[in-house]
Amino acid sequence: MTRIAAVSGVLPAHRYRQRELAGAVAALRAGAGGPRALAERFFAGAGVDFRHLAFPLERYGEFDGFGRANDGWLVAASELAERAAVQALDAAGVTAEQVDFVVSTTVTGVAAPSLEARLAGRLGLRPDVRRVPLFGLGCAGGAAGTATVHNLLTGRPDGVALLLAAEVCSLTLQRDDTSTANLLATALFGDGAGALLAVGDEHPAAVGGPEVVATRSRLYPGTERLLGWEVGDSGFRILLGAELPELVRLHVGEEVASFLAAHDLKPGDVTAWVCHPGGPRVLDALGEELGLPAEALAPSRESLARCGNLSSASVLHILRDVVAQGPPPPGSFGLMLALGPGFASELTLLRW
Repeated sequence: MTRIAAVSGVLPAHRYRQRELAGAVAALRAGAGGPRALAERFFAGAGVDFRHLAFPLERYGEFDGFGRANDGWLVAASELAERAAVQALDAAGVTAEQVDFVVSTTVTGVAAPSLEARLAGRLGLRPDVRRVPLFGLGCAGGAAGTATVHNLLTGRPDGVALLLAAEVCSLTLQRDDTSTANLLATALFGDGAGALLAVGDEHPAAVGGPEVVATRSRLYPGTERLLGWEVGDSGFRILLGAELPELVRLHVGEEVASFLAAHDLKPGDVTAWVCHPGGPRVLDALGEELGLPAEALAPSRESLARCGNLSSASVLHILRDVVAQGPPPPGSFGLMLALGPGFASELTLLRW
């Protein structure tokens, strides 16, 4: 059994209202043309009130190429991931030297050595720590990373695993892209990081937090171009299909119901829904297909409003919020759910 001993979420210091960001993005993209009124409508309808950025707004003009943007990502993502890791370790009462496995996930920058390797010395991880860097999972990375630490701890009842999810979405801005997908992504995504500390059931920290009961990954054939990046000289150009909410209706609701049924559960048996906030329409589709009451997805909508879509880090922020509000009663079930490039879904069943 894997027990989640602690989970943390951190945000950069630079906090802006959505309206401020709409004006700033319009100024940065002034040379690209495109209807400003349409961009402002996307910003107003994204379900986002505030976002936190890794750098002050006035600095974003400096990141005018893939290399400079990636350099900025490495600095910011490292700082955010380190803060999140320290918080999770402290909350669990576990030292960095006790960590046996470290998993990192990101989709907004690239580095070799990877992020967790660069942080190992700063955090005080052992030289023999087992590292698993993940890239390309996008918004599903936090849920997939949780499944990965669970798999790593199988057969290690005294083991400790640390998951790091760090995203600097603001540095993927494509100024010359006037597509609907880019406008929507620019209106939706924010910067932040999260960390999750998991232990085997014989570890002293294996008390209080939820256990991981089961996980499931699912790829949906023929949807490869629905969600992801096109990588070019200017960096990451978003692929974001307008049909995403409909695919949630067609496939994901059924997938969730099937996953729960395998454990003799129905959606109504789930107390805590830890759902990635892919956007208002995605959350609407999910709630309608599963017949969920409005309060079930309230933590996801509140996180979206407070800091935007943080890609892989969002589900960790939402799990932290669920626990902070008062953990569900013992024996209650929770479901972590996220969607990402592939097109794919990641499900993790939790039990308190």
